[in-house]
Parts: sequence; C-alpha cells; structure tokens
Amino acid sequence: MQYVKSLTYPDEFLSLIKIGYTESFKPKSTLKDNLNNKEWCYEILNKTSRSFAFVINELDPHLKDAICIFYLVLRGLDTVEDDTTVAIETKLPVLTQFSEILYQPGHKVFGYGLNNDEKLLAENFDKVIDVFLKLGEGFCPIIADITKRMAYGMAEFLQKPVITLPEWDLYCHYVAGLVGIGLSRIFHASGLEGEWFATADHESNQMGLFLQKTNIIRDYLEDINENRIFWPRDVWSRYTLHLENFKNVKYQMSALHCLNDLITNALGHAVVCLDYMSRLKNEKVINFCAIPQVMAIGTLNACYNNYNVFTGVVKIRKGQRALIVDCIQNKGITGTYELFYKFANEMQSKVPVNDPSAKKTLEHLNAIQTLCVDKLGYKPSGFNDFISYDWMAVASVAASSAFLIARHGPNFFSKL
Repeated sequence: MQYVKSLTYPDEFLSLIKIGYTESFKPKSTLKDNLNNKEWCYEILNKTSRSFAFVINELDPHLKDAICIFYLVLRGLDTVEDDTTVAIETKLPVLTQFSEILYQPGHKVFGYGLNNDEKLLAENFDKVIDVFLKLGEGFCPIIADITKRMAYGMAEFLQKPVITLPEWDLYCHYVAGLVGIGLSRIFHASGLEGEWFATADHESNQMGLFLQKTNIIRDYLEDINENRIFWPRDVWSRYTLHLENFKNVKYQMSALHCLNDLITNALGHAVVCLDYMSRLKNEKVINFCAIPQVMAIGTLNACYNNYNVFTGVVKIRKGQRALIVDCIQNKGITGTYELFYKFANEMQSKVPVNDPSAKKTLEHLNAIQTLCVDKLGYKPSGFNDFISYDWMAVASVAASSAFLIARHGPNFFSKL
C-alpha cells in the first residue's frame, strides 16, 4: 500500500524505484550458512536494523566495520535493558559488566531478547566479540568506554523514572548522546574527519538527543502499552493526571498540547545538529549522519499536532524516506539544509495559534529555516527543487506501475 500511495508523489516514486529495491530495504531473511564471523555480523545487522544497516553499509570499509560492531555491541546492551521479562536485579550486574565481556573471547549472553533476532544476537555474541577484538587499538577503547558509560546510565534509569526535563536529557544522553560522542571519536580515529570531532562532546550529544527524543515521542503508544514511560513527568503532568489518558479521545486537546510541547523541546537541538553536520568533510560520513537526522525532523513533522500518535504508529511514507536518501546521496550537506528547511516550513504551517507552546515552536522553526537559508543562499520551495528528474520518465514509470498494480494487485511491489 505504501507503494500505491507514492504513485501520487511522482518524485517520491522515482526515488523509491531507485532506492527502495536495494538489499538493505528488502524483507529480512534467514541467516545464510557457512558465514565467517564478520559476514555473520553484517547479516545480523541487516536483520536487527535495516535502516541503520543501509547507512552503515555505504561507509568506507575500515570505518564501516568499526561502526557495524559499535552498533551491534550497543544493540546487545540494549537487548538486556529492554527485556521486561527479566527482573531488574538480575539485569543490573549484566549491564554493568557488559563492557568487560568485550575482551572475553567466546562469551555469549543467554536469557535475553524480546524477539528472535535479539536472542540470536545475544546467544551468538561471541562472534561480535571476535570481530571487535580485530578492530585494533584505534577503535576498541572508544567502543568499550561508550559501552561502559551507557550501561551505567541504563542501570541508573532502570531504577528510577524520568521526571524532569534535565533527567530526560540525561536519559537520552546515556542511550543516544553517548552514541553520538562515540561516533565522532570513531570518525576522527578513522582519519576521515578532523581533530574537532575528537572533543566535540556537546555537539555530538545533541545529535543523539535529537534522534532519541524523536523516537520517544513517536513511540508513545508502544511504550505505554508495555508499561514503559519515557515522556518526562514534569511535562505530561501539566496536561493530565495519568499519561495513559491520552489514548482516550476525550483527552485529545490536552494530548496534542503535550505532544507539541515535547516536539518543541526536541526541535531545540536541530540548529546544533546542522552546525555539527556542516563541519563534516567526508561525503559518505555526511550521508551517514544526515540521513537519520533528516528522517528525524521528517518524523517530528509527521507527528506534530497529530492525534494518531496516541492511537497507532506515525511514520513518514516509504517514498518520502527514499526521496530523503536519494536527495542526500546526490546533494550531501546542501540537500540536508534543503530538507530541514522543507520540513520546518511544513511544520510551521501547522502550528495552532492557541497551542501553549506555539511561540517557542515558531522560534525554533524560524531559527532552523534562517540557518538553512543563510547556508544555502536561497530559499527552497519544496521537494521538487531537490532532484532534477526527466518528468516524462516519471510519468512513464508511474503509468507502468499503475498497470502492474491493476493487473497483479497492490502487493505486487512488496514481492520484488
């Protein structure tokens, strides 16, 4: 159905044709036989996160291996933290000792994982350790240090709720900001980025906070249904007595005010994120960083003032995702500025005049747009400006696709 919807957006549909059928976007399959440990790590990467797998696989080889293992180590740690079937007192020593097992060849983790892919990663963690130990002294200490710091942060918040906005920032720092700090240090250690990234902890942290807050905002329903609360109490308690009330449509107005309040807070990180990305030099590293960041502001735009956040899953269209990837791969940081401007501009048009956060929301959105225009030297007007297409070819693709759907049904493309 996502492919059918994209037919009404020809620019998205052509990007979907170009991007959407790559290996990284195909349905997950079973692991291949007779894989060496590095090959296995890339296979499990594809199974546990196709979106991250896509951007990781585009990197230069020596950087790609380090970031693949960095992701899998932290995904293993996250598997322990997230498993709500295991008692907290059982998890705590596993979390706090997790960085130590990276230097223990053959170590496996049993009893964790809410799905088969997570269990598969944990129970074969010895393969990840083997590849980790081969990365060398340039990368191993960085990964181990971030793992240790994240584990202690996770342990802290397993034992207390997120109440204040500073605590929300701290939680997001532990689970995502530290990832940004580790990535910056890995970029520098690889030799692909300059000395600034070795010590850019504040800016790197902001990159992580922007992504993590977006995920927390979007995942309201999934988390509340699992009895997990990551929305800060000091914010939601201004709008309701019980966070689960927002699922009831009679609380729609207060739910939207709370949602917009948190989105406004997340938008406060965007200008620093744009400054961070403007300092990157390597084209593939720019793509690696920019694609998730643009997906994040696109997701915030889709969620803004949208009550569907409280009743289902709100996502940007697959065609829009493909267009983002296509645009950034073709235009790099220029495309990043254009897309940030576009999403900020769309969000600005949706700000209700009576929303309690409206003034602050507009301030953040104006700051994003002003920075983008200053960097670009012009004001983007829409997606159609981003990539030059042969529109006769677009029309031909759309017409052919419509014929195939009519003949074979709407599931035709999902089978490719």
